[in-house]
Amino acid sequence: MSKKVERRSGTEKEQHLPCKQAKVETICPLLWKCDHPQNVFEGLISPMKQDEFFKEYWEKKPLILHRDDPTVASYYQSLFQLTDLEGIVKHGLYYGRDINVCKCINGKKKVFNKDGKVSYAQLKKDFDQKKATIQFHQPQRFKDELWRIQEKLECFFGSLVGSNIYITPPGSQGLPPHYDDVEVFILQLEGEKHWRLYKPTVHLAQQYSAEPEDKIGTPTHNFVLKPGDLLYFPRGTIHQAATPPSVSHSTHVTISTYQNHSWRDFFLDVVPGLILDVAKEDIEFRKSIPRQLLMKVDVSDSSRQLSGFLRCLADRLDNGKELKSSDMKKDFIMNRLPPFLGTSFDSLAPVGALPKLNSTIKLRFKDYTVITVEPEQDLLNNSLEEMVFVYHSLKNKRESHMMGEENTNEEGIVETSGLRFPLSHMEALKQIWSCDTTICVEELSLSSDAEKENLVISLWSECLIEVI
Repeated sequence: MSKKVERRSGTEKEQHLPCKQAKVETICPLLWKCDHPQNVFEGLISPMKQDEFFKEYWEKKPLILHRDDPTVASYYQSLFQLTDLEGIVKHGLYYGRDINVCKCINGKKKVFNKDGKVSYAQLKKDFDQKKATIQFHQPQRFKDELWRIQEKLECFFGSLVGSNIYITPPGSQGLPPHYDDVEVFILQLEGEKHWRLYKPTVHLAQQYSAEPEDKIGTPTHNFVLKPGDLLYFPRGTIHQAATPPSVSHSTHVTISTYQNHSWRDFFLDVVPGLILDVAKEDIEFRKSIPRQLLMKVDVSDSSRQLSGFLRCLADRLDNGKELKSSDMKKDFIMNRLPPFLGTSFDSLAPVGALPKLNSTIKLRFKDYTVITVEPEQDLLNNSLEEMVFVYHSLKNKRESHMMGEENTNEEGIVETSGLRFPLSHMEALKQIWSCDTTICVEELSLSSDAEKENLVISLWSECLIEVI
């Protein structure tokens, strides 16, 4: 995930792309009072409606929301302030991993990082004297309200959601013009920031790139964000931002998502499994490739055969062949935030009595689970057997979220929270996951009562169902 303003009149120049701007009397629903993922997102982009946002702006063009509302500004400021850093640094932050100190000088990024642990005194010195920007990675590890917002957004998008804090002194700029490989929501928390956006050179870019200012043309959007304002722009949007000289400093948070989450990535995830499945049934896929094919410089002679195989795969999909996504699902569920439960620590304890055949059950934490079908080695028969896996994020570590660190136990072994069942249990699991209310254990599609009880006891022990 990418690590990734006072006088309105006269500062806003929209020369090419239309850009939504709205003044908000009341933010409703209030972002800080929302618990449902959809309501959290609607609070984020309020007063715009979700349907309009995805139809007109998502992956298409920037959105700017100006909010002259002191209540919203005060809430935004509570998310993170410059004064929060001194206390957080005491947790043991490191340069590079947790914090970057940088400045844009003559169109280039200059980094002032030291070695080892971050010293707040040195950080403040570089901020005051060198006019360097402080870039703080993944503050949701330390700030509860950002944790709450981001884990709800991960439920809403079904994609990892990271964040970064940028604190920039007056009359300074931290980063040169660049574009990112993520969808970005920027919340202005303190002070003001002067933004300039430019037409993408790569629409919906899939990698970060710095862009020379003499090659990006004139800004399509030129504006200043003030506390409580929000900016969205799609990945690939070239941008740069500086703090006006007239303010003490600027603090904003970038909330970013949809990195490596395109159809390209989904294709790469599901097609190999689809080919393996079809090859079990179709001998044409199991026939050898031509002699010396790999020795040829040009293999285009095989294009017609490959086109035929692709049409066969498409026909299988049209006829209902099931796709099996596992790597993207597992990467998402293993690396996302755990649910924010506040002070309700008992929420992660089993609810109700031990389930029995005559029990009525209800699914819990549906938004924090995925179900996959994966081959597993049968050591007795030395063969692969397909099994159903139910993974969840209830035990994920908030402290490692989006830090490139896998969830490991004390022995350093990667931990995956979840359960494994025979493939015959898939229909019963689908019954539970597709039921919005309650279901009786004896109604589950399994051949024996013992299987039904064992299934629900396993789910109940993992806090994934409750007994009503």
